[in-house]
Parts: sequence; structure tokens; C-alpha cells
Amino acid sequence: MLTTLPDYRRAVALDEPFRPFSAPAPAGELEALTNLALRMLGDDPRVGRFRLPENVRERRRMLRAVLTVREAAPFDPELVAVLDALLGGERQPAADVRNLPGPISVWRGDITRLMADAIVNAANDAMLGCFQPMHPCVDNAIHDAAGPRLRADCRRIMDLQGTPEPTGTAKITRGYHLPASFVLHTVGPIVRGDLLPAHGSALADSYRACLDLAAEVPAIRTIALCGISTGIFGFPKRPAARIAHGTVRDWLAAHPGRFDRVAFVAFGAEDETVHREML
Repeated sequence: MLTTLPDYRRAVALDEPFRPFSAPAPAGELEALTNLALRMLGDDPRVGRFRLPENVRERRRMLRAVLTVREAAPFDPELVAVLDALLGGERQPAADVRNLPGPISVWRGDITRLMADAIVNAANDAMLGCFQPMHPCVDNAIHDAAGPRLRADCRRIMDLQGTPEPTGTAKITRGYHLPASFVLHTVGPIVRGDLLPAHGSALADSYRACLDLAAEVPAIRTIALCGISTGIFGFPKRPAARIAHGTVRDWLAAHPGRFDRVAFVAFGAEDETVHREML
């Protein structure tokens, strides 16, 4: 049975503000916190053995990889405090959606650095994030920046649902260490071979599902949309952008005034060009 927001809202404390266990650390302490977190994870039975790299940057990559492969299970509160200080100290927002020309705009950059009330994550049907270390998907990037609480929330939702997430639907969680307060997780269509009308319908459903769900949360006034299905899911960028813009414009026309800003986030130059053509 498909789980809806009323079914899991309390389970993930959606309406409670995020309160980290520790304050953001200054830049000079981030290296020591990375080393401490790795040492603590070395004693975690859910993490396999790993060797600490000599290079500082590689140690941070190792920490990201270890957290990526770790299942959604409780952490030692002391480790959570260390990760809160580290992730909070690393957070560096690049732009605020409210400063973009509206109501629909295009922004090129890393969606994990954009300040918005909610951002969209292109998830898989397990809804637990990507488990491939350093995989260049937006799902991996969002979970990495948000921290392990995000995967824990997704696990709670999926345990309640008991089945994989259908294509064209969405779930919502808090954003934790992201500049965004909320994350909208949706499963877009997978295109292997010819692009079919059913793929387009499913992609439009994903965008509508995100907007419909965001509209149920009064605190959400601004939304940043990633390119759903245009990465490893194989949906060609130009038709995907055409469907995305048309769907969003139709939704906003049917719900005037519900959102103040909607931004399409383009990670690369090709994406930006296509989205600006649609505007």
C-alpha cells in the first residue's frame, strides 16, 4: 500500500526544526573531526575494515564512502555529534532561490548548496540513497551533504510502506545539514532504448507529485528542482526539460500564489542551455 504524508509525517518529525547535537565547527577543526569520525566508524560492526589514507582530502573521501555504504541503522550519539559538527562546518550555501528572478528561473550549480525551502532528489525505488561510494548521482550528493539522518528517515518511511516506491510518486523528509529545509524524493522513469509516451507521462507525474506534496507543507514557499531521470536513468535532456517546464507551468497556473519561486537547477552547461531555451 502506498504510504501518504499523513502516514509518516510524525514518524520522521517533519514539522519539528532540526536541532543538531553540536554546533558547526570552524574550518580549522574539520580535519581533526574527519579523523575522529573515521576512527569511531572503524569500530562500527556495520562498516567493513578500511585503511586510513595518508592524504587529508582522501580521508574525507573515505569518510564519505563509509557513510555511503553503511546501512540505515542507529549511530552512537557521540559519533552523531562529531558528524554534526563536521557537516555543519562544511556547509557553504552558494545562492538563495529567493534572489533569483521569478516565479520560474534557472540556476546552474550544485543543488546541495542552494538555499530553498525544499529541493528535489531523483531517487531510486528503494528510496534509501545511493550505496555506491563516490557515485556522481544527485541522490548520492544530497545524502552526503544532508548526513545519515536523511537515510534513517527514508528507512522509516519505507518500513511503513513495505514496498518499493512506484515511479511518479514522491516522499518528503527534512533536509538536515543541507541549506534546504526539506527534501522531496521522487522516482522518475528509466529510459532504455526508445523514448516512449509512457516515459513522458511518468516524468510529468514525478514533477506533479513533488509539487503536490510540497503544497501540503505550509513552510515550503520555494522549491529547487533537479533534472529528474536525466542522469543514469537515461531520459534525454531536451525532451525531459520540455516536459518539466510544461508540467511546472501548468501546475503553477492551476495553483496561483502557492509558491513564491521555483528554480530548475542545471548542473552543467548543456543542462543550463536547454533549460534557458525553455524559459
